[in-house]
Amino acid sequence: MTSQTINAAAAGTWTLGDLAVHRIGFGAMRLPQTGEALVPDAVPRDRDEAIGVLRRAIELGVNHIDTAAFYFSPLRSANELINRALAPYPDDLVIATKVGPARGPSGEWVTHATAGQLRGQVEENLRQLGRDHLDVVNLRILGTGSLAERFGALAELRDAGLIRHLGISNVIPAQLAEAQAIAPVVCVQNPYGIGMRPDQDELVRICGEQGVAFVPFYAIAATGREAGAAGGEHPEILAVARAHGVGPAQVRIAWTLHRGPHVLAIPGTGNPDHLASNVSAGALRLSEDELAALESVHRRGL
Repeated sequence: MTSQTINAAAAGTWTLGDLAVHRIGFGAMRLPQTGEALVPDAVPRDRDEAIGVLRRAIELGVNHIDTAAFYFSPLRSANELINRALAPYPDDLVIATKVGPARGPSGEWVTHATAGQLRGQVEENLRQLGRDHLDVVNLRILGTGSLAERFGALAELRDAGLIRHLGISNVIPAQLAEAQAIAPVVCVQNPYGIGMRPDQDELVRICGEQGVAFVPFYAIAATGREAGAAGGEHPEILAVARAHGVGPAQVRIAWTLHRGPHVLAIPGTGNPDHLASNVSAGALRLSEDELAALESVHRRGL
């Protein structure tokens, strides 16, 4: 498989509300820095390198970018890099952002936003991205308590025209049901991948039944989370990778896409070669035997 020539369209499409996207997208968390993300002392990535990766993603057919105002390092902001690289934005580009978490100017985590503070976070995303509305805003949740007040605040901003569609992140099925009773939910973003959070399988199924996109994050990094993928890999994953002449990261991405037509991938990278490999995973078709082998890994957990 020659990854340099494969377009994101090979993964197929899904619709977020009324916005059609290719099922392979791009996550911007890794763009502002090299090494671990979301830490105060992160090393800023070369500006031209980051901009080049974003433009290359568009050339490869990516039309779904996931970002957040709290994706930043000293000197670099994911949103402002996106603005600089891609504005004026392609007509088919869907930019999804998230609100709730907050970081201080030095990069330290501070208390999650209250319902009354969410408008400020939405407006900050608008300013950084240079837009008059946001395509998709995900409310990131901590814990299993009620999200009604905060999600209701976002629903009001949607009614006011600042947001087109709403999603939720880091949630359980009961919170999805609670949100759906307030306003339509077009996507759920949760940590999920081979062996990572097999308890999420039920929520993946529920989302599919409701026509809600399920958007896994940390599908490659797994427990490495912000630091990226750890060393070592399961023999079963390596065997499938060798059979297709690809790397284990591509197998992990392809596995998530095989979980259902409503599952979207948003792998992130600051490396143009890794970007092309990630996009090419959308064309990887796994056999029933391969899926069964990977399922056994998934069931064992990490």
